[in-house]
Amino acid sequence: MSLNFKSFIKLAGERNPNEPEFIQAVAEVTEDLIPYINEHHPEWNKLKILERIIEPERIISFSVNWLDDNNEVQINRGYRVQMNSAIGPYKGGLRFSPTVNLSILKFLAFEQVFKNSLTGIPLGGGKGGSDFDPKGKSDSEIMRFCQSFMTALYRHIGSETDVPAGDIGVGEREIGFLFGQYKRLQNNFTGVLTGKGKFWGGSNIRPEATGYGLLYFVSNILNLQGESLKGKRIAISGAGNVAFYAAEKAIELGATVITLSNSTGTLNDPEGFDAQKLSSIKGLGRDLSKYCETYSAASFHADKNPWHFPCDIALPCATQNELNEEDAKRLIENGCIGVAEGANMPSTAEAVQQFHTHKIFFAPGKAANAGGVAVSGLEMSQNRMGEQWESDRVDDKLKQIMENIHQTCVRYGKDNDGYINYLRGANIGGFVKVAAAMKSQGVV
Repeated sequence: MSLNFKSFIKLAGERNPNEPEFIQAVAEVTEDLIPYINEHHPEWNKLKILERIIEPERIISFSVNWLDDNNEVQINRGYRVQMNSAIGPYKGGLRFSPTVNLSILKFLAFEQVFKNSLTGIPLGGGKGGSDFDPKGKSDSEIMRFCQSFMTALYRHIGSETDVPAGDIGVGEREIGFLFGQYKRLQNNFTGVLTGKGKFWGGSNIRPEATGYGLLYFVSNILNLQGESLKGKRIAISGAGNVAFYAAEKAIELGATVITLSNSTGTLNDPEGFDAQKLSSIKGLGRDLSKYCETYSAASFHADKNPWHFPCDIALPCATQNELNEEDAKRLIENGCIGVAEGANMPSTAEAVQQFHTHKIFFAPGKAANAGGVAVSGLEMSQNRMGEQWESDRVDDKLKQIMENIHQTCVRYGKDNDGYINYLRGANIGGFVKVAAAMKSQGVV
């Protein structure tokens, strides 16, 4: 028995109606996996490994009721998608944003299964969050929301069951409020969340890990080509932790970073940012245009994305589907040699096809941005041992993990003509370990 891609996706769409992001993620993965399974592991078809891996093991949905500062009752929806636990406890972030819905969380949880597998750390995949918007809320309101959210969630998570972390809208402040409520309800201090503060169980360089890991992965790609980051012009989207720390590491490694962006537009500095300039941007809040008052060579382009500016390497670090086919064509025409995703699925399927057609390197998020969950896994290890490792030790482990992921992608993604399809390599490399574990554990 062999699987057919079109039939598989048709059935997945019928079983998951009105979930475009989830179906997009499933299609991106299974387009590579189905030929691989049919050729190398047809026995997995009989066990329906692929059909089972796209089905969440558990979805928890709950109401989050809380009081705002005016003593008005507010109601939000909370979710936790526990996707797959074949190789370890569920692991993945919590996202607080009005854009959160079940399709987005299922796509993120599905991607997390492969990402976590690639790290080599025994972690399953999950994701959760709420349609709560922390922007414009007081610290007291955020605390009350987090306490209510955790009161509904706590019975479904644990250090050996499901270990959430931060994501968009959930930083150290929110993790602190969530952890405090969990500790109060359970009456114990365990590593049930990652992204904690350094003084109460957190890991060094956890905030920097996704951005740093992204550049370590790109460095591995370039090293394989006999190149380096030195002198490369890099366009980055986003202005959050991932974007800032990616920019910081790129500059440290000798690249010239020329853009950062947010939902209002793109800041372009053709002279390149440096540490002082990055520090000044952090103090600007949402209004990136103020940067140009100090640095006259720079310009702010309202409602314009970074992919309009000529660069050697593009790093989309903002949100899903931010880089489309037209953006991809423009990047290629302007001489871009590669794209690496700092966000989760920021490139549309059509954009990815353009990259592969023109044989420029494309590093998917499940591989390139795995540094965050890698250090979260290291945080879990430190919690279990009651230790806190020095920054250099964590950073060395992060570099090694990203190098190992790169090697896995090369192993499974290299074409006969020498071109490396990193997407195929990440999909297959992340899948084989999970599939083997599912086979070993029987139909559960």
